Amino acid sequence: MLTPAEHTRLAEFAKEIRKKTLYTIGNLGVGHIGGALSIVEVLALLYGKVMKIDPNNPRWEDRDFFILSKGHAGPALYATLALKGYFPLSELDTLNRGGTNLPSHCDHLLTKGIDVTTGSLGQGLSIGCGLAYALLHDGKQQYVYVVIGDGESQEGQIWEAAMFAAHYKLRNMIVFTDYNKLQLDGRIDDVMSLGDLAEKWRSFGWHTQQVDGHDLNAIHEAVINAQNRQTRPAMIILDTIKGKGAAFCEGLESNHNMSFTMETANRAIAELG
Repeated sequence: MLTPAEHTRLAEFAKEIRKKTLYTIGNLGVGHIGGALSIVEVLALLYGKVMKIDPNNPRWEDRDFFILSKGHAGPALYATLALKGYFPLSELDTLNRGGTNLPSHCDHLLTKGIDVTTGSLGQGLSIGCGLAYALLHDGKQQYVYVVIGDGESQEGQIWEAAMFAAHYKLRNMIVFTDYNKLQLDGRIDDVMSLGDLAEKWRSFGWHTQQVDGHDLNAIHEAVINAQNRQTRPAMIILDTIKGKGAAFCEGLESNHNMSFTMETANRAIAELG
């Protein structure tokens, strides 16, 4: 359980990530706002408390690794990294513009703090498996954290990686599913239902939990439980709301990638306080 002071600090960090994400996409005028806003709390917890990182040395060999497999949510990660000091906040003004270091999808070669290039859905989890396997082979005490999408979980490669991680007992891997129940073409259950997602991951041999993805205490407790397991990779399914925290897009089926003005963004930012 987070202390009251920790919870206050992380809640404020989450609010600032949400504000900067709204600003960054609003400044451009279009972007993947829904799936960016739904992962804010897990980013705040990982970068604000859980992970071993050094913003002054992004390639620190002993760091924990983070992979945003659903790479289209990059603006939320960029906001997080900027607020942590990996690069100046002013760089957020350049999102997806010519010459930017902040492309629409995460790029390891361009952005400080990005460990893996992502955007082609399904691949991030496999890369994470390779990293986790190598770290265990070398006797390293580091974790690999991965965020995947629920729509992404319709990709066959996700389940190949799930088998690999369970077979090789990748106990240093903790994966989160952003289970916001929506994807580009509509509702998950209408496009291709995932069934009982938690039971599916359990059947693949993973230590599996399902929590409120906007509850910092619940996510933190799940991470601690995952770290305390002995021999298995861990899946934490985050029940989230796509577009969380912005009234103009929260829960809309059309919020995967949408256009909105800076005026709309500023209004949402003001509503956050």
